[in-house]
Amino acid sequence: MPRKSSSVLDSEPDNQNEQRNPESIPALGRYLLVGILFGIVFVKAEIISWFRIQEMFRLDSFHMYGVIGSAVVVGMLSVFLIKKLNIKTSAGEQVVIEPKSFHQGQIYGGLLFGLGWALTGACPGPLYAQIGSGFLAVIVTLLSAILGTWTYGIIQRKLPH
Repeated sequence: MPRKSSSVLDSEPDNQNEQRNPESIPALGRYLLVGILFGIVFVKAEIISWFRIQEMFRLDSFHMYGVIGSAVVVGMLSVFLIKKLNIKTSAGEQVVIEPKSFHQGQIYGGLLFGLGWALTGACPGPLYAQIGSGFLAVIVTLLSAILGTWTYGIIQRKLPH
């Protein structure tokens, strides 16, 4: 697919899931508040603990599997309710959940993601909660994740999809 210039990207979304209007400052503040609450839940549930994640990968504890399984159930229920009740965004836009297709690259990406998770003890969500908890060495992990995302953006056309 040919790339569009940034001015075209800002005005014409490619699919119905792209945002049509920029968020206001109060809306961004709500997102910040939800993010802080989400981080507090992560800390209290101990899912930012490197030791809990190591327990999971060594199959020594059910803790992380219970948390992840609960998140999957909540996600399934949320998608069901969004579709069933025709829930709209806070800006009044229709929520469109397009069907997903399987690509070979998802296997390689999943393996790389899991390897990084096992090595660092964090996936993208808990990174911010770990930094907010004072584990400043995690900034290296965050910068590595940003670098990995940036690298993927550059080489994605050469990867199997």
